[in-house]
Amino acid sequence: MTEPLAASHLPAIQWSLVLALAALVGYACQRQLGLPRVLGYAAVGSIAGFFGLGAALWPLHGPVLLLLELGIAVVLFECGARINVRWFVHNPMVLVQSVLEASLTYAAVFYGLQAVGVEARSAGPLGLIAMAASPVLLSRVIADTHAAGAVTDRALTLSTLSTLYALVLSAAKAQIFANPQESLWHDITPVLQVLLVSAVVAGVLFALIHAVLRWMSPLSQNTAIVLLALIAATAASASGLGGSAPLAALLAGMVLKFFRPQPLPWTQALGSISALLGMVVFVLVAAVAAHAPWTGSIPLAVLALVGLRLVAKTVGIGLGHWGSHTHWRQTLWTACTMAPLSAVALVMTVPFTTISGGETIAGIALPTILLMELLGAMAATWALRRAGEARDTLGVRHDA
Repeated sequence: MTEPLAASHLPAIQWSLVLALAALVGYACQRQLGLPRVLGYAAVGSIAGFFGLGAALWPLHGPVLLLLELGIAVVLFECGARINVRWFVHNPMVLVQSVLEASLTYAAVFYGLQAVGVEARSAGPLGLIAMAASPVLLSRVIADTHAAGAVTDRALTLSTLSTLYALVLSAAKAQIFANPQESLWHDITPVLQVLLVSAVVAGVLFALIHAVLRWMSPLSQNTAIVLLALIAATAASASGLGGSAPLAALLAGMVLKFFRPQPLPWTQALGSISALLGMVVFVLVAAVAAHAPWTGSIPLAVLALVGLRLVAKTVGIGLGHWGSHTHWRQTLWTACTMAPLSAVALVMTVPFTTISGGETIAGIALPTILLMELLGAMAATWALRRAGEARDTLGVRHDA
């Protein structure tokens, strides 16, 4: 019985060592190089993936997918809780920038990939995946570089909004692909279903969290544990009912911010838990994405997607610059912070793996996610520093 027992425990031992190494490398990245810890996490995850550790997890399902969705939901809830909807009344050009960059990104990737030989059936979902930025990764870069300012706030807002659009449309697109019919109502129904279910779950989550914050101290670690459990429960409920778990958490955070505009001190108590979940998420994403082969026309499609996406987001944010009360240099740095792709894009890719053409979608999406998790984090860090909003962390000890 010794050999089967050892074999069954081997994956747990391997992942434990990978996470320990990721924590060490992430710490060294920040302390010795002044780079965000997420780069260390992604680098270790990539190496693990190249050695085949992430291949067994793809396509994501069961507890692994739930863990990834929970990590995303927690961060998106925090991101949503930072967005003050009232701000859009005074500065509507932020919404214009958001819609422009998201729309142009989808159009550029959709038509551009077809120009390099990708079928329209696969180019559509890839355009939606490219539409999303990565507030999950960007929030960690901001935390690790201690960035604060106009570019930081606008970048986090735009990346969160683009993720909101992409989550709704990609979830609906996956349902349409699974049950193809030629009718306008059939195309609209999945969008309404995802929005309605996610909104209802978000409303329930908001009501529960609002009640908890009225009764318990926001600074208590027990409060953070209760909030985490509620987000986990609603994340599982949203997915089971046909909604989107990350979208429900994001909407709940935005509603909470609308009714409680004052800063939320409980985020400090949730910080250590969120940081741990974040590390696991980034390692998992890199390990899973790294197992995809770079064969045939995949490199050309990946480079086309990355280039078109960056250009489209820059043009969209630039066109919405007029009247947005920002300098053109700030617009450029903001566009650079929209480069990362990570966990949200991976979760968006999963539903397409079970449909016709799913292998092509995953074959292009996974290498793109891996590339932009690493290069995107570096681009965001560089942009925040060029904007003068990131503090130099080289040689500074961080125990958080």
